[in-house]
Amino acid sequence: MSELGVNTVSFAGRVAASSQFKATYAEGMGLVEETAAYLDGPGRAAAKVLPRQASVLYAAESMRLTTRLMQMASWLLLQRAVNNGEMSRDQVLSEKSKVRLDGFNVDRAAPGWNDLPEAFRDLVERSLRLQNRIALLDREIYRPNEEEFQPDNENSVQAQLNLLRTAFNAG
Repeated sequence: MSELGVNTVSFAGRVAASSQFKATYAEGMGLVEETAAYLDGPGRAAAKVLPRQASVLYAAESMRLTTRLMQMASWLLLQRAVNNGEMSRDQVLSEKSKVRLDGFNVDRAAPGWNDLPEAFRDLVERSLRLQNRIALLDREIYRPNEEEFQPDNENSVQAQLNLLRTAFNAG
């Protein structure tokens, strides 16, 4: 039987090289580009005509959205660097400690939320779903022996999947 660290590195390499990771990477980087184009174009125009309360919320949520996407992009780039042999696992672990994959929750009941442009709310929702998937990948790669990890903004479908996974692993 090999050492735990060796298994973890091997598994991490397989995950980073997998088609699942490649699809997640493409989705993440595409969402970064799509969001930037929206915020610089149609989003900027839409924000100018929002009611005051929605305008303040839009500004705050835009910052959270941008921060969330930059954190995810950083994580994805680190995994790609490991996969391409550009960084060692230890280097990635050092840099990864600066990346935050939880938090940045959205209060959909906040006054003005429903006044926000639908395209903007869609970008927020998609970024939250992607953040959940990346947080789960991070857990699989870097913390395989920890108790089940559930991001703060986990949606109900993911919560149910985790409950099923836990139930089947317990038996």
